[in-house]
Amino acid sequence: MDILKELYDVVLDRKANPTEGSYTNYLLDKGTEKIAKKVGEEAVEVAIAAAKEDREEIIGEISDVIYHVLVLMADQDISLKDIEEELKSRRS
Repeated sequence: MDILKELYDVVLDRKANPTEGSYTNYLLDKGTEKIAKKVGEEAVEVAIAAAKEDREEIIGEISDVIYHVLVLMADQDISLKDIEEELKSRRS
């Protein structure tokens, strides 16, 4: 998915070149604990949306989780390639 790479590249760029007013920079500045809490909050919101069977809300909340996971990955210097390799290893 090219959009994931594109979004991850934006997150990495914000990390390298902070932009005033950027939510991504806000999260990165607050640190791993804040980012991890946001990932957890968004995951719970996915579950709640799924329980309500609200497709549009589920899509929105999954998008939020993915974004926050990408920020966490950047914070922890984990690349998309790292994740790809892990997922590939699980298929064998």
